[in-house]
Amino acid sequence: MPESEGTITIHVNVDITPSSITTIVENMKTIAGRDEKGIYRIDTADKVSEMISRFLQEKDFEGYVEDVNNY
Repeated sequence: MPESEGTITIHVNVDITPSSITTIVENMKTIAGRDEKGIYRIDTADKVSEMISRFLQEKDFEGYVEDVNNY
């Protein structure tokens, strides 16, 4: 997801289930397909980053962190 006005990019460690990574890889293989040599050219880390960023925006992470009871 491209950086938009009013956001910054940070690098963090995030705990997710192995099945989440497996699902992302399988879905990306389906979407991307193989190249002329039969190799999948996908960047799973970039896709995970994009998906988590989009999830945080859609689920109002900013509102979540404003609530002191979430700490």
